[in-house]
Amino acid sequence: MEALIIWLESVTDLQRVVWLLGALSIAWLLEACLPLFEFGYRKVQHVLRNLVFVLTTGLVTLALAFVAYGVMGIGHNDRGLLMLLELPVWLEMICALAILDFFGQYFVHVCLHRYKWLWKLHLVHHSDTEVDASTGTRHHPGDMLFREMVIFAVIVTLGIAPHWYLLYRVITPFFAYFTHANIALPDGLDRALVWVIVTPNMHKFHHHLERPWTNTNYGNVLSIWDRLFGTFVYESVSQVRYGVDTVDGNYSDDLIYQFKLPFNSTIKTDQS
Repeated sequence: MEALIIWLESVTDLQRVVWLLGALSIAWLLEACLPLFEFGYRKVQHVLRNLVFVLTTGLVTLALAFVAYGVMGIGHNDRGLLMLLELPVWLEMICALAILDFFGQYFVHVCLHRYKWLWKLHLVHHSDTEVDASTGTRHHPGDMLFREMVIFAVIVTLGIAPHWYLLYRVITPFFAYFTHANIALPDGLDRALVWVIVTPNMHKFHHHLERPWTNTNYGNVLSIWDRLFGTFVYESVSQVRYGVDTVDGNYSDDLIYQFKLPFNSTIKTDQS
C-alpha cells in the first residue's frame, strides 16, 4: 500500500495524459470490435470536437487544484472525519474512494439534473446524439467547475488525503470512457458486472432523450448508489434514443452552439 501511495504522489502530468489517452484508446478498440449502434457518423471529427471540452474542463480543474492545494494548502489538511478515525490505510483508501464516488459523481450528478441552472450547464453533455467514449469527457466548463468545487469541499471537510484524490482521478476517466462507449458487452457479463459497477448498458438509459430514464442511473463507478436511492433502472438498450428532447439535435457537434447552450434563453429546462 505504501508503494501505491509513493507512486501516486510521483505521477507526472504527462503520465496522466498518457493514461487518459490509453483509456480512451481501449474504449475505441472495444467500439470497433463490439459496436452497440451503427451511427454512420464521422467518428474522428465527432471525437475531436468532444475532446475540445477536455481542454477547457482541464483548465478549470488545474486552476481549482492550484488554488486548493497551492494557495489554500488543503494537501496538508490534517483535520476531518477520516483523520480522526485513524483507519488502517487500506480501509481509509476504500472509504475515501467511496466518498469521492458518491459526492463527486452521484450526488453532484443528481444536483445537475434537479436544479434548472445546473441542468442548463449539464445539457451540453446530454445533447450528444451519438454517444460514444468521447462523450464521457464532454462537459461544459461551468459543469466541471461545480463538480470540482463540491469535490474539494468534501476533501477539506472529511480530510481525504491528496493521494486518494489522485487515485480517484486515475479511476474515474476510465469509467467515464467505458460507460459511455458505444459497445455491446455480452448480456450475461453486463448483468453480472452491474451488481457492483456501472456498466455501458446501465448508463445508456441515462442518455435517453426524455424522462423518466434521463433522471436515472446517475452513478459513475459503483452502481450501489442508484440501487440505494431508487434511481436504478435496467431495460433493453434497443429502446434508447440519445439527445435531449428540448435541444435541437442538429447542433450536437456545433462547438459554438454548445458552449453558449447554458446561456441560451430559448432552451427549455423542463423535459417532456
